[in-house]
Amino acid sequence: MPQPIDSGGGSRRKIRLLSFNIQAGTSTARYHHYVTHSWRQVLPHTQRVANLDAIAALVAPFDMVALQEVDSGSLRSGFINQSRYLATQSGMPFWCHQSNRKVGTVAYAGNGFLSRFQPDAVEEHRLPGVIPGRGTLLVRYGEGFNGLDIAIVHLALGKRARLQQLRFLARELDSGRHLVVMGDFNTQADAGPVSEFRETLALRAPTSGLPTYPAWQPQRAIDHILVSEKLTAGTAQVLDVSYSDHCPVAVDIDLPAGFQLIEPQRPILSVEVGRAP
Repeated sequence: MPQPIDSGGGSRRKIRLLSFNIQAGTSTARYHHYVTHSWRQVLPHTQRVANLDAIAALVAPFDMVALQEVDSGSLRSGFINQSRYLATQSGMPFWCHQSNRKVGTVAYAGNGFLSRFQPDAVEEHRLPGVIPGRGTLLVRYGEGFNGLDIAIVHLALGKRARLQQLRFLARELDSGRHLVVMGDFNTQADAGPVSEFRETLALRAPTSGLPTYPAWQPQRAIDHILVSEKLTAGTAQVLDVSYSDHCPVAVDIDLPAGFQLIEPQRPILSVEVGRAP
């Protein structure tokens, strides 16, 4: 039977969050590698498995992990669903995956989520944009105003599309619940559209100003974990690793008093939503 983890009783339970754009398990060490190593984005290679194993070891100590640019199972990944692989290798009992952009049999990118806790619901939302293939994975714990929602996002490169996507999310996400939004925003947390989004949903940005890209010499703060103002968050950090072209970001949060999370005893519970055509 699943066991509840109660954050009440006078002491709040902290959970550790991490967000990581894994570039389908491929590392990049220089800008010119986007050209000279471009074949790695369409063909399988041994480094990818080694990178995935290293990423699994990295995420194992965390409680909830948001993944972007994770392959759903295509030629380049050896037809392995990387969300499932990482859940299995890291010992996470729950995983879910949203497939967003399919390029024949060569690449099949999406968002993933790994968790020590069994959610009450998983939803997927298609994001607007001229170029399709962006989505949000929404994982929901608990009911009512004391519930916790985790949204995993990977926003567009273009400013206009990002603005559309953030305004769409501001309407779709529930500001009445405790909310965490994690992912690759492709822009800074204090950029105008993100600031508007944060104000609408009452979100703080503990990752603001922490550079995550490119991984070999981080200069741009584009990967974020945004947290409801109602939640207490610790100091965010960037992890210095070379398994992708992004560095992951991490932060601890205190759960609401009395809130319960269910930790399943079975090895893997899975949900896959939003398969691309």
